[in-house]
Amino acid sequence: MLAELLAHPSVEEVCELRGTFGFMAFHGGGLEEATDIIAQHAAEATGSSYYGIHQPASLKWHVPSHRIDPQHSETLSDFLNHVDTVITIHGFGRQGFFTSLLLGGRNRGLATHVAKHLRTALPAYNVVDDLGRIPSDLAGQHMDNPVNRVRNYGVQIELPPRVRGASPLWWDWEGPHLTPHTQSLIDGLVRAVHTWNSSQRSTEPDAQ
Repeated sequence: MLAELLAHPSVEEVCELRGTFGFMAFHGGGLEEATDIIAQHAAEATGSSYYGIHQPASLKWHVPSHRIDPQHSETLSDFLNHVDTVITIHGFGRQGFFTSLLLGGRNRGLATHVAKHLRTALPAYNVVDDLGRIPSDLAGQHMDNPVNRVRNYGVQIELPPRVRGASPLWWDWEGPHLTPHTQSLIDGLVRAVHTWNSSQRSTEPDAQ
């Protein structure tokens, strides 16, 4: 499925290798709107690497996360070998969760850390990092999910339309900048990554 998607002439595979912390948006472009924009902005601001698959809005081809397999993409394989920790950005819409941000993935320490910063940045939203409160199909626990394919695993963040600027709340938003909620989300992610990276460096043997 991934190879077929990447072979589509209107699909763009993007990889920007920088630091060993990474952001991903492999359901980006017109599929899960603004996820690639959020991930790229946060990656650039933190010196992190970025991998995304950007689709046109007309395509809407959803390859399940556990089928995003590096065997079918040398670019994806290079990215996953380069980074050791990732945050994957996804979009979802589900009744009862329209103001909820769900933090799944297998790096639960990072999930708790990111959740703290997002609660500060977005006090009007419910930031959920308790796996018991996240629907199992949105929890990012499958080992073949790219969020869990790197050495330290990572955090899968599911974002509702409102925080991505894709809900009726923003129909009269003329820009040119991102909506305030989206920018606050990015700011929270940037602070989370900066402080996480600093805390990891302070525990390295040569920092003692």
